[in-house]
Amino acid sequence: MTRNELALRSKLLVGLSLSYTRLIEKKQIEDGNLIFSKNGKIVKVRARKLSNEAESAGII
Repeated sequence: MTRNELALRSKLLVGLSLSYTRLIEKKQIEDGNLIFSKNGKIVKVRARKLSNEAESAGII
């Protein structure tokens, strides 16, 4: 990859991470749910539970 492509890739990854973090924070305030697909099945997860698990795993 070229330097421009690497810079763009880095910026995109930072932006995705920031938007995901903001989504979780917003859903926690609203006490809402997040919907994911796991092995082809739809899974509903409470935002507060997801954040606690992510923090303990070191993801967030």
